[in-house]
Amino acid sequence: MPFNTLDANLSASPQLTPDDVDAAAAQGFRTIIDLRPDGEEPGQPAAAIIKAAAREHGLAFVHIPVASGQVSDTQVDAMTRALGEQPGPALGYCRTGASRPCGRSGMPETLMQTRS
Repeated sequence: MPFNTLDANLSASPQLTPDDVDAAAAQGFRTIIDLRPDGEEPGQPAAAIIKAAAREHGLAFVHIPVASGQVSDTQVDAMTRALGEQPGPALGYCRTGASRPCGRSGMPETLMQTRS
């Protein structure tokens, strides 16, 4: 799966599978950030499954569930902390993998403003 590079420390993707985590590790990502609530869609791998795959590869894993269009200051703060405290580069994923993590939620614009 191709990952969408946002900057030197952050890329975006739609829903990951354990095989995608293998590819992310091979491409040098050091942190996976899951922005999906568990059960958002039928058949979606639970955060625990992706976390286990990440840990198998020595990657950090952060789960910040964000419902589409419902971004809170707490979630923005959690994402900012994850990007500042976890090893980079990071791969964030949500349902669509739009041009930025959770592209429809407003979180990316808020995050990019806090990072500049």
